[in-house]
Amino acid sequence: METIAMSSKEISRLEVMQKLEEKRLSQKEASAMLGVGVRQIKRLLKLYRQEGAKGLVSKHRGRKENNRLDEKVLSKALELMKGKYKGFGPTLAQEKLVEKEKLNISVESVRQLMIGEGLWKARKAKKAVVHQLRERRASVGELVQIDGSPHAWFEGRGEPCVLLVFIDDASGKLQQLHFAVNESFFSYSEAARSYFEQHGKPVAFYSDKHGIFRVNQPSTGAGEALTQFGRAMQDLDIQIICANTPQAKGRVERVIQTLQDRLVKELRLRGKSTMTDGNAYLPEFMADFNQRFAVEPRSSSNAHRALTPKDDLNTILTWQETRTISKNLTVQFEKVVYQIQTDRPSYALRNASVTMCVNAQQQVTILYKGKSLPYEIFHQQTKQAEVVTAKDVDAALKKRVPVKPAPDHPWRHASTFKNRANVPAPRGGDISILDNG
Repeated sequence: METIAMSSKEISRLEVMQKLEEKRLSQKEASAMLGVGVRQIKRLLKLYRQEGAKGLVSKHRGRKENNRLDEKVLSKALELMKGKYKGFGPTLAQEKLVEKEKLNISVESVRQLMIGEGLWKARKAKKAVVHQLRERRASVGELVQIDGSPHAWFEGRGEPCVLLVFIDDASGKLQQLHFAVNESFFSYSEAARSYFEQHGKPVAFYSDKHGIFRVNQPSTGAGEALTQFGRAMQDLDIQIICANTPQAKGRVERVIQTLQDRLVKELRLRGKSTMTDGNAYLPEFMADFNQRFAVEPRSSSNAHRALTPKDDLNTILTWQETRTISKNLTVQFEKVVYQIQTDRPSYALRNASVTMCVNAQQQVTILYKGKSLPYEIFHQQTKQAEVVTAKDVDAALKKRVPVKPAPDHPWRHASTFKNRANVPAPRGGDISILDNG
């Protein structure tokens, strides 16, 4: 007697076909019971009459799926995911397998393969937190979100650093990426200069409440206080808007999370381990990223404004402070006394207000009514203790130059330590007198 393996669904069909054959059910009632059309009931009944219960068994049982991936492709993909693309998520791994390795495999196939091999574990969905949505700006250049992210971008192959991110609000395009030692006025100025030279001046920057963008503890003096970066952007007619919460500037926050995954993997694949090499690769990365994820803005107009001759970035993007020239034509700034050199009468510059400009290379320029004054360093005081924020401690320590011992230092003479080793340890109290006689 032949044994037929049937699923529960096929057993239900068999029972219905038997009742139909015995005239205990109508075809319309059978259609409602099985959830199929009357025409399908007629086909099933015909198969049952021709082949019996065997005719109701699926013909695909035991066959390989038509869309089943080749074992060689699966084996090659798994080998790459355990080696070259170790640690990649399913989406990024599939992109690399298709684009770089020329393997025809879908994201879902990669995901299931990684889950089956324990290479990736699906994250539990976080509880949704509702935030008020803000519509994107209409035109490119209306609003550019900026932020910095300290992270192990080179995964231990190089020093930890900060990635400065500029993303357009209207299109979601990465407009500028820049690796820097830390978030500072000069690092943001360097990134902003590159942005202005490539795209022009945006209408506004949207940032957090970092002390680079906003004076968080204003002094009691008159007037509105500005940070150095705020003053520079004011000179360039660029507004700075500070978000009240991280969620308010969610676009740049989310893209940083994506960069901490994708960019880190790309740097690893290319063997980049320094900020110089990383910055050289970033334009290529941005072009690929924007092609994949940027969207079309609602308006085709561009709100960026071209730089004008008045926008002297070499002067505007410097650290600027105001000082007063003394009667003997000297200016004190950062523990250094500068002696002004001039052919004009000395009384003409006495008590005059000048602007001390310091660039990223710590070169000082003294401006009087927009013109540079020649000077000589008259006296340089001993450097006092430096005040730094918690975020800048690492950068301050890196700037410290180790002091080498003098040639006649006792540490350089091993005999000193040999003699000390032969001296007996003092006994008794805290103070002992050694008798040399």
